[in-house]
Amino acid sequence: MSFSWPWALTALLAVPLLLAIRWWLNRRRKRSAITVSSVALIKAAIPGRTSWRRRIPVFLFLAGLLSLGFALARPQASISVPSNSTSILLAIDVSGSMCSTDVQPNRFTVATDAARKFIREQEDGTRIGLVAFSGIAGLLVAPTTDKNSLLDAIDTLRTARGTAIGQAILTSIDAIAESNPRVAKTGVDLSTSPGALGDYEPDTIVVLTDGSNTTGVDPVTAAQQAAARRVRVYTIGFGTTEPAPMVCTADQIGGDSPFGAGQGWGGGRGGGRNQEIDEQALTQVADTTGGRYFRAEDADQLVGVLTDLPREFNLRKQDVEITFWFVLAASLFVVTAVGLSLWWQRAPGSPVRKPPPATRPAGL
Repeated sequence: MSFSWPWALTALLAVPLLLAIRWWLNRRRKRSAITVSSVALIKAAIPGRTSWRRRIPVFLFLAGLLSLGFALARPQASISVPSNSTSILLAIDVSGSMCSTDVQPNRFTVATDAARKFIREQEDGTRIGLVAFSGIAGLLVAPTTDKNSLLDAIDTLRTARGTAIGQAILTSIDAIAESNPRVAKTGVDLSTSPGALGDYEPDTIVVLTDGSNTTGVDPVTAAQQAAARRVRVYTIGFGTTEPAPMVCTADQIGGDSPFGAGQGWGGGRGGGRNQEIDEQALTQVADTTGGRYFRAEDADQLVGVLTDLPREFNLRKQDVEITFWFVLAASLFVVTAVGLSLWWQRAPGSPVRKPPPATRPAGL
């Protein structure tokens, strides 16, 4: 719990001050005590209340003052709340290694199908952007709530040479910066340290890749840029370590594909290729930005990872002012203290007085 006006906590000193005044008055009262001849007369004059009944109203009143003192400081609690302004940037690897058939029918088909399911299952109102990367990275769809435009963009994905994971992260940051003024673009020099910018932004980057960075900016360097802007990056390593033939259909191969434009491709050089996933770099990227790294070796695991991702970033920490609850507690304590004090101050067993009956005038 934090406070917007912590200096107002000095009001809490009123409680020990009142206790000191009460102690001093009791001590003074004892010094000026009057000697009487009969103790029975004193007992008859004082209401028959036990000591705990006399103290309860006092304690409740002091608790009310403490609650009011905390309320003056405007307390805030950090709680997890659903984010209704989340932008999810889905960066998909479309390098030539996505034609590997270690995951049937090939990695490219399974990855795009999983991305389609991920988009369809997001709640209405969630903004999703799409970035595709191979040797370069490009923003295909800016963050939008239009799922149809995202699904249409996935249908246009084609494989090409290279794997620029770092550049994909930077492109995603710039896409977020267009809609979130609190996130600076990658060309802006940040003068403050990452830890001084407060909580993470609700915007999130998800990188799906099956290999390691081969060109462009180093992924860890790009992750540091994301961390400085308080943007989380979740990474997914997709594929197995088993060598397998590289087979893509004609509509999955782009003009810059290592397999030739518009041609299917299979086998070659021993009939298979082993594309190693740089798990160390992907884990470091996630750890640097406060995200997580996931590994998926088949279609079910990939769909499961993408399906569970919203649970990771749809809830975010937010400071919520809870002054109202302290004021409410203070009011209840004070009202209860006054009520009990008035109730117990009544003389025990005193009958309720009734108005005298009306009398007739003499002679009637």
